[in-house]
Formats: sequence, structure tokens, C-alpha cells
Amino acid sequence: MPTGEPDTFGDDSQQIPADDASGIERITEPAGQVRGTAGKESASSREGLRSRLEEERRKFVIGTLTKMSGHSHLRRWLTGRLDHYLHKALVEEDSENLRSVQEKKYEFLVAMLHSAVRNMEKGYISKSVISRLIEVFVQNCLFGNTGARRAQVRGFEEKYHIRPPSFIVLSPTQRCNLQCKGCYAGSTASTAATLSYSVMDRIVSEVHDIFGIRFITISGGEPLMYRDAGKTLLDIFRKYSDMFFHVYTNGTLITPQLAEELSDLGNVTPAISVEGFERETDERRGEGTYRKILDAFGNLRHAGVPFGVSVTATDRNVDLLLTDNFYDFFFGEQGITYMWQFQLMPIGRGRQTLDLMVTPEKRVDLYRMWERMLNANKYCVADFWNSGVLSNGCIAYGRDGGYIYVDWNGNITPCVFIPYYADNIHELYRNGGTIADALFSRFMKNGRDWQDEYGLRDLKRPANWLMPCSIRDHYECFRKLILSPDAKPENKSAAEILESDDYYAALREYDEELSRLTERIWNEEYLHRSQA
Repeated sequence: MPTGEPDTFGDDSQQIPADDASGIERITEPAGQVRGTAGKESASSREGLRSRLEEERRKFVIGTLTKMSGHSHLRRWLTGRLDHYLHKALVEEDSENLRSVQEKKYEFLVAMLHSAVRNMEKGYISKSVISRLIEVFVQNCLFGNTGARRAQVRGFEEKYHIRPPSFIVLSPTQRCNLQCKGCYAGSTASTAATLSYSVMDRIVSEVHDIFGIRFITISGGEPLMYRDAGKTLLDIFRKYSDMFFHVYTNGTLITPQLAEELSDLGNVTPAISVEGFERETDERRGEGTYRKILDAFGNLRHAGVPFGVSVTATDRNVDLLLTDNFYDFFFGEQGITYMWQFQLMPIGRGRQTLDLMVTPEKRVDLYRMWERMLNANKYCVADFWNSGVLSNGCIAYGRDGGYIYVDWNGNITPCVFIPYYADNIHELYRNGGTIADALFSRFMKNGRDWQDEYGLRDLKRPANWLMPCSIRDHYECFRKLILSPDAKPENKSAAEILESDDYYAALREYDEELSRLTERIWNEEYLHRSQA
């Protein structure tokens, strides 16, 4: 796909047919930012103004997307209009954050929009699924601060004096039909650890009703292997039809039948794991895996289900991830809508593979590649370390805008990649508690305190969000300031790490070098540029 093609979506010069003009004009762009003056307006008055503006924005975005889905001949014009609005709302009218940070958020959302539109035009996302995406993902997740959810969040704040997390990650089973090198979960086909359906159902119910969450990420293990009491994940997806589910899967179990079921539901998107092309993927995930993944792509395209890929950057595949061909193949030829990248975390079986970590120099190269994919290609790519500006830094420890992780044993950790926990969901339930109680361990509080100090307390002068991860990018700090006496290792490997001087030294050395390479970028391109 030519890199210039996506830019045509922003062509505002397109003429709108006269018979459609009135319908377009009824989608009224919100007037602008609410700027309440302290002392002149009551807090409730300012909150009311903000709520009305949020509602206007919601109606504008949803109205525009709905028109785009039903009027293919207007799609490019409407995309350009929405592109313009996003810059106005996220960058021009924002007064709380660094402008340079907001620019990146804008670029990412525009890339997401353009990636989705490309696949809509190719017929890879069905009209019925588009309708459900607008209803569930856009309305309930992206613009979820309305109606019942606002009341739930307000009630949570009044009771606990903090805002709830924005989502959770749930791994209902550790079982997996593959055995990938460096697996952070240490999963195997014979691993038996699995949550009962009743417990999983209660977790989802609580995050829906207590946290007000409408978005859940499902991981594993291989989540599509989940079975208990005659139930599968599809039963959860059906029951909580107002929630959106993002499922990390190896893709090998996505049959034509399953793809059609996901299409009927319309509230699920699979993120399928790859390591590169066939050689790289099969080397880590097993021979024949890549061909099964391509079959899964075809099944999802045929059913009209939007999907993405998840790739772990290692020393073995990083050079491939630095080529245009890699992204053009998956976005242009295979029809993915998004790509998530991760840095190899040397835990689980990865503890023995410190040499597989991407070097600090290559990680910076990946950061530059990410920037270019967003801007030049309009590919929706996010690196959960290099793209830390998108989330205002670390999203662990259950902070507002962040998440907590519940694994197959019921252990509640701050993050998928932090193998330590203070609370277990089974114990909380036995003692009459709820999942909300897990937010208040010393471990979780320490993490949120660090996040506040590192940038959330002063969004105009945050620390280096190109190194956002508390454990991967600040291991020494994690061990000294965050990991608390109430935190327990998830498994033997996590315990052994705490006793390894070599491991400690290797990560500290890595972080020091990464800091040296990224501080200049952060200071010159984020902090200093924002002052111009």
C-alpha cells in the first residue's frame, strides 16, 4: 500500500452531494472547551458545563461515525472532518497536558480512525459489527463517562476517595496449546490453573457495577481454551453485551465458526500474537503456527470482525520490526486494524533469556519507527513501553486511566508483567470483600505514589514517559520503593529473581543506558518544545 494513500482521507475539498448536506449539518461540532472561573462559578456548575460539553462531543463523534458507516461516498470527507475535530479537542483546547504529549495522542487516534476506515472500505469489517462497535466501544468505552457509569464512578469516589481503574486484564486460564520461548506466563498445555466460571462471572459483574468499567482485556494462557461448568468465554461476552472485550490469543483456535460467532456478538476483537513472518513466528511459537494464524486472519476478514496483532520485540526479530515491509504486510495485505508491540519481559521462562532483550539503542530505533508509522502511514501501532505518552505513563496499580490484573489463580497483580501480588480474589471473596479491596494494599498504593511523583501530579512537567514502566524501566526503584512486604511472588521464577544479584545488576545497567539515550529526546522534543 502506498504510504501516501491514507492522507487522502483528510481531503476537505470533497464536494458533499446536495441531498446529503442537511444530514451532515445536523451533526453539530461542539462549541469548545469549558473554562470555568474559580470563585465565580460553583463546582457543580462547572461540572454541569463539562458534562454538557462531553455529551455534545459524544453526539458529534458518534453521529459522524454513524454517517461514515452508512454513507460510503461521504466517508473520506467525514474522516477529514473528524480528524480536524480530534486535533481541536485533544490539542488546541487542552490546557492541562503538555501539547507535545497531546499531539501524540491525536496522531494515535487518527491512525486508529484511518486504519479502521481502510478496512471498512475493503469490506473487512461488516456493517453489523460497525454498528456494535459504535454502540459498545465508542459510546460505552471511549465516551463512557455518561449516565449510569458516571453515577457508578461518583459512588466509587465517595466511598473509596479515589477514582476507579478504567479497565482490568483477566486471564481465566493458564492452559495454552503452544509453548513459546520466553513466555511471561510460563504456560503449557498441561497447566491446570483455571478460574471457575462462577468466580470469573462475579469478577466481571463487580468491575461492571462497582468500578463502572465497560472494557476488559482477556489474556492467558490461551483464553480460547477456557472451559468450566459447560461454559466458555462466549457466555461472558453474551451476558455482558454492553461491554467490549479485547482478547489476546495465539489465533490457532479461531475457526470459521468461531469467527462468525464473534461477528454476531460484535463486542469482541482478537489481538493475535506474531513474532514477525513465518520464520520468526514458528521459531518462537512452534512449527506451523504462522500458517494457522494466516488462516485465522482469513476467517475473521470473511466474518467482518476487526482484529489486530500483538508482537513481542526481541533481539531476534527487532531488525524486522524496523522495516516498512513488516507493517505494510499486516496492515496493507492482511487487513489488521491495530498492532500492539511489547518489549520482552525477562520473567517466567524469559528469566533465562536476558540476552533476548532488545538493546536500549534498538528500543530507541523502535520508538522512531512508531512515530513514523503513525504519521507517514496512519497505521495504528502502539508500543506499551515506547508509547508511554499515550497513557500518561505507567498504567498499572489500578490508577485512574489504568488497570489491575487478575490471573488464573485469582492473584491480583498491579500489571500483567509484574509477577507479585498482595491480594487473591478467592481470599477476598471468602472474607466478604470485593475486587475493589485489592486497590488498597501497600503494594498498590506504593505504585500509585510513584506514578504521581513520576508525572501524574504535574502533567505539564512529567518525568520521562519514554521510560514509563515501573518494573521494566526502573527496576532498582521498583525493588526499593514499590515492592512492599505484603507482596508475594506469583511463582518460583518470580521468587528466584528477587535473590539474583546478576538479574538485578543486568536490569539496572539496562535502565541506566536507556535513560541516557531517551532523556535528551524527552527534554528536547517534549518538555522544551512545549515551552516554545
